[in-house]
Amino acid sequence: MSETIATRFVALDIHKHYAVIAAVDKDIQVVLKPRRVSYDRLPQWAQQHLRPTDQVVIEATTNAWHVYDMLAPLVAEVKVANPIRVVQIARARVKTDARDALILARLLAGKLIPEVWVPPQPVRDLRRLVSQRHKLVKAHTQIVNRLHSVSHRHHLGHPKGKRFRKDRLPWLDDLSELERWQVELDLQTKDHLETQIQTLTDRLAALSHKGPWAEQAMLLMQIPGFGLITVMTVLAAIGEISRFPSPKHLVSYAGLAPGVHQSGVKERSKPITKEGRKDLRWAMVEVARRAVKSHPLWQRRFQELTRRKHPNDAVVVIAHRLLEIVWHILTNGEPYRHSSPELIAYKFLSWAYRLDEKQRRGMTPAQFARYYLMRLGIGDDLQRVAIHPKYPRKLAPPEEVRPWLEETS
Repeated sequence: MSETIATRFVALDIHKHYAVIAAVDKDIQVVLKPRRVSYDRLPQWAQQHLRPTDQVVIEATTNAWHVYDMLAPLVAEVKVANPIRVVQIARARVKTDARDALILARLLAGKLIPEVWVPPQPVRDLRRLVSQRHKLVKAHTQIVNRLHSVSHRHHLGHPKGKRFRKDRLPWLDDLSELERWQVELDLQTKDHLETQIQTLTDRLAALSHKGPWAEQAMLLMQIPGFGLITVMTVLAAIGEISRFPSPKHLVSYAGLAPGVHQSGVKERSKPITKEGRKDLRWAMVEVARRAVKSHPLWQRRFQELTRRKHPNDAVVVIAHRLLEIVWHILTNGEPYRHSSPELIAYKFLSWAYRLDEKQRRGMTPAQFARYYLMRLGIGDDLQRVAIHPKYPRKLAPPEEVRPWLEETS
């Protein structure tokens, strides 16, 4: 957008119930004094006062995408600012909504806005699903911890992990009437949350075999440590891999890059920055923990690292390395070269069993695994999977899945 066309630089300081709007021209002169507009009046105000030549900036907040979608058709460009990096606002001694809006407008005019990526609608939808499931799992964990606390407080026997069920808790009768009532409430809430979590998991499973996620899910699922939830969490956080020019950019985005302290000729490394998407960092640490338990290569690397690092630090290093592999595999669309076709087929079978027949588009698990092996171009001679010798699984012959491949192509 040329500077001769963008005659005004408009900023919206977004709050929960209103926005404060201000604008400057290319000479940084105020052309629209700060004014407060409630959200119920914002669409009408935007239609009446914004021009097709305006450039607009908003901060990334909870309702930023709704405002972005509303403003984008009305103006030349809408930019979404990273609030953490707009340091002029954070460090201001006198901070008001009006000053914030003017500072944003002047930064926009000076081309100093630190932008964030605007995700398309499918990415937003997936992020909401993943976030909702994570919150429900967190609430479920809190309830289970409370149940453990009750059993510890009274020195009662209790099952390990999360297997609390009313018929498995004979010690309920030993509690006081009030405590028993509270435990029963927690058990009811826990059962309800488990149903809701399973519903969200089923929805994520269905999305994993549909566009635009199926191709990328296939590539990530073959990497050791990845499962359905971590695959969809990583894809939701990344959005489009093409926006990361190198693995280092993706690692930094996740906050898994080591920090650096430099002063003069002295330089020392620091722990990871943790500046970035928390959900992506969590997912990759979970993937790393599973990989060091299930794959020989990562088991060896973990053992080598633990000779000089704490096990938690070693897991973080492996998460860093695995995220670099994620970048290469998603960017190049290639198979994971440290796994055999049989191990990859086993991962695809595990994926298939998370889906029902409708979600697999009529394919059996054996056909589903063969379908994705053929999509990767590997395992043509593989007829069965015997990772667990007691439970071998046959794979469908290639000719059975050709109709689905033709539909895809």
